[in-house]
Amino acid sequence: MTHIVDAAWQKILTTYGEPFPPDASPLLEPFAVLARVAHAEPLLRRLHPWTGMWELHFSRCTEMNYTWDLPYIGTLRDGRYYIEGPDRSSPRIAETDSAQAAVAMVVDRLPPGCGPAFLGNAGELAAYEKTRDQG
Repeated sequence: MTHIVDAAWQKILTTYGEPFPPDASPLLEPFAVLARVAHAEPLLRRLHPWTGMWELHFSRCTEMNYTWDLPYIGTLRDGRYYIEGPDRSSPRIAETDSAQAAVAMVVDRLPPGCGPAFLGNAGELAAYEKTRDQG
């Protein structure tokens, strides 16, 4: 795991991806559980995590613009989770009561050889993969 990926995980584990975590949000505790469960999964821990709208995303690169080619997990107000992706136009994959089940569904949908995260952005990763695939 690169220092960049490790630092991103640590930020999410300590701030839940929010600059000032709202104490009163019903999504805070389910998201905290999700972050810990996802971080415990070695295949996801190799990817660069990022957050938005109480969703946990996984990128195959370390810099913005991140990749949008892997499923992601969001939290619901009732403490449940949803799995969507790989992009916003994809249909919802599932909903579950368990962070462990949500993480397992994402892991099951990772492409072979996914990770570690590429040092760079999505465009640089695509150029690298094109060169690699031609050789």
